[in-house]
Amino acid sequence: MLAVRPVGAADHAGCAPPAVIVAVLVTLAAALGGGCAAASNPGPDPGAASGPNAVVVRVVDGDTVVVAVGGREESARLIGIDTPETKRPDTPVECFGPQASDRLTALLPPDTPVRLELDQEPRDRYGRLLVYLHRTGDGALVNQVMLREGLADALSIAPNTAFTEPFAAEVTAARAGGVGLWGACPGPHAAP
Repeated sequence: MLAVRPVGAADHAGCAPPAVIVAVLVTLAAALGGGCAAASNPGPDPGAASGPNAVVVRVVDGDTVVVAVGGREESARLIGIDTPETKRPDTPVECFGPQASDRLTALLPPDTPVRLELDQEPRDRYGRLLVYLHRTGDGALVNQVMLREGLADALSIAPNTAFTEPFAAEVTAARAGGVGLWGACPGPHAAP
């Protein structure tokens, strides 16, 4: 069985986090393949559990996928990135949004085995899992690939900030090189 370890979990010096957080993390760890979540973690450890703990069902848009985890489907939002919108109600499709969705679909076709890595907060206000998504075939951190290829802007929302610095560096390089949306659009959330 694979254990899901939240990245960047603070060492509470012997103090247990609130019971509600523990219950959520234990439930999520069981859903993502069993085992116990580590009580403390000194930071990102992409090699901690290298095998898959989920399978891609479908891509929703450039930063959201549906995965099969523990026998059920879960919506998963990629942490640390923000792609142009393609499906927000009452909002026009944004510049490079279709390209971001198409690229994520190419990176993650149905049945792709993946490893979901959590940070401090396991779900967003919409109930989606918040994940760093690794393809198990080649170990690629998909969140980072989307930034590197100029298909997303970095989005750092505390407390899920384990990869803030490397993600910001990817955006800086993509902007400087005019890669993807940075060469084709006036900004990351502009109309085409």
